[in-house]
Amino acid sequence: MDHLIHRLNDSKNILITTHASPDGDAIGSLLAMNLALQGNHKRITLYNESPIPAVYRFLPRVHCVGSRLISADEFDTAVVLDCGDLQRIGEASATISRIPEIINIDHHITNTRFGTCQLIDEQACACTEILFHLFERMQVPFTRELATCIYTGILTDTGSFRFSNTNRTTFHICENMVACGVDPFQVAQHVYGTYSLGRIKLLNLALDSIEISDDGKVSLMALTRAMMNETGTQPEDADGMINYARRIQDVRIAVLIQEQSNDNSERSPLRPYHVSLRSDGSVDVAAIAAMFGGGGHQSAAGFSIESTLPEIKAHILRLTESV
Repeated sequence: MDHLIHRLNDSKNILITTHASPDGDAIGSLLAMNLALQGNHKRITLYNESPIPAVYRFLPRVHCVGSRLISADEFDTAVVLDCGDLQRIGEASATISRIPEIINIDHHITNTRFGTCQLIDEQACACTEILFHLFERMQVPFTRELATCIYTGILTDTGSFRFSNTNRTTFHICENMVACGVDPFQVAQHVYGTYSLGRIKLLNLALDSIEISDDGKVSLMALTRAMMNETGTQPEDADGMINYARRIQDVRIAVLIQEQSNDNSERSPLRPYHVSLRSDGSVDVAAIAAMFGGGGHQSAAGFSIESTLPEIKAHILRLTESV
């Protein structure tokens, strides 16, 4: 941490970024790092390739996140948060790789150790947990805004404290954040309290798509662009839907296969998909994701692939036959 802090102190023009299709921990980390570095005579730019999901737009300074990055020349340092691999940033990863100093802060067991400086804690329940300890070492004051970002990241990455990564440290940090002014009810209302009608209709289609393997241990859910067009929804509206497939009795691995947008869809039979994997804790889905160039945690992982929906389903079922 001290080495990382020294590098941050020496930086003047900092880019802060996280993975594409960001979740609550990614966005909470992005905004928390921004708040922690404010007022230190630094020029800070926030970047994410994807739109910020509506449920996280209540977070402080979220309007500062930009979605365009033209050049790396203006930055001396990049802080990459919650990314197991630099490529997870998206199309801008090649540009960001040219920034002289790349600080990698993450909690994924499959992290590739990219960058010039790494702060990786595979035991942390969320990237925001790592930032909490970092900010303590930096003696950053925990304002209500900063605490809200950290609390939201931990809340969402632990599945509202239901996942196996929840521990005493989780509750210790959240207790501290509540003491700093976080309102747990208001955060939960924003993140989980309301859904659009389109999301409910999309959920109906997603549930109808569920298939179960012959042995009952693997569930597969599919979301296509046609479903989203029909319901007027965006990829962000699928957040959390995989949990319905995961909670089916006797299921050990749940799979969500989500079609991505593709400008060349008419010229190729293949489609880009993002595949999310969840397990009941008895199966290492990060190892499965790694076979496709992805990564994550033992109980939650994912990868991207260009293929057809039937081929993806068949391949996953073959790999999970011995589960």
